[in-house]
Amino acid sequence: MIDLYFAPTANGQRVTVAFEECGIAYRLHKLNLAGGEQHRPEFLRVNPAGLMPAIVDDDGPGGKPITLTQSAAIVIYAAEKSGRFVPTDPAVRVHALQWAMQAASDISGTSGTIFRLEVTAPEKSLAITDYFKGRLLTFFGDVDRHLEGRAWLAGDALSFADLMLYPNFAARRALIEAAGGFPNLQRWAAVMAARPGVQKGMAAGG
Repeated sequence: MIDLYFAPTANGQRVTVAFEECGIAYRLHKLNLAGGEQHRPEFLRVNPAGLMPAIVDDDGPGGKPITLTQSAAIVIYAAEKSGRFVPTDPAVRVHALQWAMQAASDISGTSGTIFRLEVTAPEKSLAITDYFKGRLLTFFGDVDRHLEGRAWLAGDALSFADLMLYPNFAARRALIEAAGGFPNLQRWAAVMAARPGVQKGMAAGG
């Protein structure tokens, strides 16, 4: 049983989606980020950075306990632990890594910046917020073009890259739909949204 420290943000939902899709049993510890629970000593012992998600797996590599942070690392760990969603072809695998890292860095970072500008920044600037929204749509446009003629980000089979990206799409669905277009991204997202594991992972902690 894996202990998962989680909040229902895109970063947290990546992990619950991956665990549900991979069939990994986990115990959910929901953190109230607004209430500062991520800064409590008991969580800081798991991740001194005070950031979720984080996991503690008593049955890690070699049967030894392991603590792991960073959503991309945890998603890939889950895929490798379960033997699912990891391409066996080395060229396909590195492309899965490429798109997983795009979700983890470009898309997630920009989406997070929008949240901070809209919600937590002491001063609001519509022009700066709109700039980052445009930047995020550019990144989703890259994904849309890549998905033309492809079912999944890494080719013909679902991979950990798809598990990484979907919660970010779901979090920014309103922005994407308001912009219009993105037919390949929307097609891919509809297929992802129909998967029972994705549905259960997205609803975790709700």
